[in-house]
This record gives sequence, C-alpha cells and structure tokens, in this order.
Amino acid sequence: MELYFRDNFFNSGTGDIMNEEGESAGALDLKTAFGSSLDVYDKTGTKVCAGHFPFFSNKWEITGEGERLLGVLRVRMSFLSKRFEYDAGDRGIYEITAPAFSQEYSIQDISGQTVAAFARTSSWLQSGAFCLQNDSSRLDSYELVAVVMGVHAIQKRQRSS
Repeated sequence: MELYFRDNFFNSGTGDIMNEEGESAGALDLKTAFGSSLDVYDKTGTKVCAGHFPFFSNKWEITGEGERLLGVLRVRMSFLSKRFEYDAGDRGIYEITAPAFSQEYSIQDISGQTVAAFARTSSWLQSGAFCLQNDSSRLDSYELVAVVMGVHAIQKRQRSS
C-alpha cells in the first residue's frame, strides 16, 4: 500500500492521508504546536494508533487501541548514514536507514529484507511531506505512518538542540 501524508508547518492541526489515487485513506492529527504527539485515523475515522515522546525521553512510542504499546522508535549512532531502530515487540526489530544526505529511507527486518520504504517529498522550505510504500505483512501501514512521523520528530528535535 502506498500512502501520502505531511506534517503541518506549525506542528498542529489535522491533515489527510491519501492513497496513490489521491483519495482520502485516513487522517493525521498533530495534537499541539508545543509538543510532539499525533493520532492516526483510518479511512472510517477510527483512531488506529498514536505516537508521542514520553516525558524526558528521546524515544518515540507508538500505541494502539487501549493505549497498548505497539513499538518504540530510537536513534542509532552512525557516521555516514541516518539510522533508527523500531522495536515492534514480538513482531520484530526493524532498522530504518538512509544515506547521509538522502531523503529516501528503507525499513528492513532482522534478516535484512526490505519490508517498507518512505521518502520525504518536500523541499527544505516546506513542512515535511512523505510517501510511504508498505510491503510488510507484520506492520500496519497506519502504524508505519506514525513511525515515519516519529523519525521526522526525532530529526526536528536533533536540529533544534
């Protein structure tokens, strides 16, 4: 499944998640301009998952129905690339990587198999817009929207510090 979505310039408000035909496939609610949290809704308007930084943490947590923890995203140190790790519990650990100056990321499972990819499609003067291609049978596309926005939120935190 291919999905398109974007951040808002002031990190707040609701935006559409679109499919490859340009039809609405859900919504992304960026909760507040003063924090980094979001809710992801499917095309029926049902809240599917949420993402946020826990208090005094640099890890991005993704929760599902009933605030059940789906996974934790964290930065991995690297000199010549951008590296993140998404721990989805019993569904596996995934490595998210991109070359140093690239805006195209791949998501690989523990065996090195690429299960999804995403790319930033906006310029540096615009807020982040992304295209997600999910080929995973274990990770939901809406969960991956929260992962992508988590990568974006971590990078914004790094740039501002």
